[in-house]
Amino acid sequence: MQTRILKWVFPFVALAIGIVSFMGINAIAEESAEKKPVDTRPTVKVESALANNHQVIINSYGEVKPLENTQLSAQVSGEVLSWHPNFIAGGVVGRGETLFTIEKDNYQAAVLMAEAELARAQAGLIEEQAQAQVAADEATRFPGKARTDLFLRKPQVLSAQASVKSAQAALKRAQRDLENCEITAPYDALVISRNIGVGQFVSMGSQVAELNNIETAEVIIPIAGFDSIFLPERIKGITATVIQKGLNSFTREAVIDRDLGIVDSATRMSSLVVRIDDPYGLKSKQPAIKFGSYVQVSFAGAMLSNIYRLPQALVNNQTVWIVNEQQQLEPRKVTVIREEGEFFYINSGLNADDKLVVTLPEYPQKGMEVKVAGTSTNSATESSETSNSNTQQL
Repeated sequence: MQTRILKWVFPFVALAIGIVSFMGINAIAEESAEKKPVDTRPTVKVESALANNHQVIINSYGEVKPLENTQLSAQVSGEVLSWHPNFIAGGVVGRGETLFTIEKDNYQAAVLMAEAELARAQAGLIEEQAQAQVAADEATRFPGKARTDLFLRKPQVLSAQASVKSAQAALKRAQRDLENCEITAPYDALVISRNIGVGQFVSMGSQVAELNNIETAEVIIPIAGFDSIFLPERIKGITATVIQKGLNSFTREAVIDRDLGIVDSATRMSSLVVRIDDPYGLKSKQPAIKFGSYVQVSFAGAMLSNIYRLPQALVNNQTVWIVNEQQQLEPRKVTVIREEGEFFYINSGLNADDKLVVTLPEYPQKGMEVKVAGTSTNSATESSETSNSNTQQL
C-alpha cells in the first residue's frame, strides 16, 4: 500500500522540485542581466591651467667684504705717546677719533721757526715795496730820463714776494706735520691689527695698523646665465634682501650698486655688487653682518606675463598630460623658461583652462580614456547603459 502511494507521490515531488529550480535559475539570469557594466577606466585628478604674471626672484650667494681696507701708516717720525683704548685688534673706532699720538715738541718748534721765517720774508717784502715806491717817485720828477727795471726795483720786489710764498709753504708743511702727530681714523673702522706701542719710535711711512671700513660693506654675487636673462634693464639702486642663515638667522636691507662688467672666463658668470650700509649696526641697531660671512642675496628681477606655474612633478621631459574633451589623455609639449624652488614656469604649450592631470595612471598612453575624479557620470557610461536596456527590451 505504501509503495503504491510513493509511486503516485514521487512524480509530483520531482515536478515541484524542477519548477522551483527553473524559477531560481531564471531569477539569477534576470538579476545578472540587470547588473550594470563595470567601468575599468582609471581615475585621475585634474586642475585648470591658469596663466598669471610672475615677478622673478633672483637668488645668489656671496661673501661680505669691507668697502675699504686701509694699511695705516705714520706720516711723521717720532715716539708714540698714547693710543686710543679701542685701537686694538677687534676694536671699533669712529670717524675722526684719534688713534694714537706722536711726540710733538720738534714739530711745534718747526712751526715757530716757519712763522719766524715768514715774518722775516714779509718784512723784506715791505722794505722792497717801499724802496720801489721811492724809485717810482724819483722817476716821476725826471720824466725825460730813462729808468731801468732794476732802478725801479721790480726784480727785488718779485724776489721778496717769492720769499714770502716760500715761507708760507714752509709754515703749511710744519703745521701739517704737527697735525699729523695725532693720527685719526679716516672712517668708522674695525681695527684688524695694530703694530705699535707706547714708547715705540715710528718712522715716516711705516705701517702701523690695518683698518676695515664699517660704514659700508659689499657683497659680490655671481649671476648665472639662466638668471642673467631675467635681470632688469637698470640694476643700479634695486633694493635687495641679505639673508644670514643659521641658528640666529636674520635679514638686512641692501641695494645693488653696480655690475662689475665682465664675465668670468672659468665660470662664464657675470657679477653684481651689493652694498650694505652700517653692516655692524652701530647706528641702526640692526643685527651685525660680520666681514667674511657667507650670505644669501635676493632681489626682484624681470616681470613675466602670462606664465603658467606648475609643480616639477607634473612636467617630465618638457611634457605635461591633459584630459581633452573626449575624456582622453593627451600629452602636451611645453617650454620651461625658468625654475624656482619646486616649480617650473612655462610660457608656451598650454592654453587657458586646459585640464592638467595631477595624478597620472601607472602607465599613461595617448588616447587612454579616463575618469575625472569628482564627476558623477560621463558620456561613455551613459551610452553603455542605454545599449544594455535596449537589448533587454528586445
